[in-house]
Amino acid sequence: MMGKPVIVGTRITVESILERLAAGETIADVVASHPCLTEAAVRDALAFAAAALRADVTYPVAS
Repeated sequence: MMGKPVIVGTRITVESILERLAAGETIADVVASHPCLTEAAVRDALAFAAAALRADVTYPVAS
């Protein structure tokens, strides 16, 4: 997946999970569309993203 972080044992990227949640899907929606995912895996993806954003890096945001 081009070096992007993925859920262990899948090809589902953390990025794709975040995009779906940002678009308004619920965790249950994401899990329902990917039977190999669990609610815990989606929550782990959120925790990973939060930890990544705590790093001392500035991310430009397009408005």
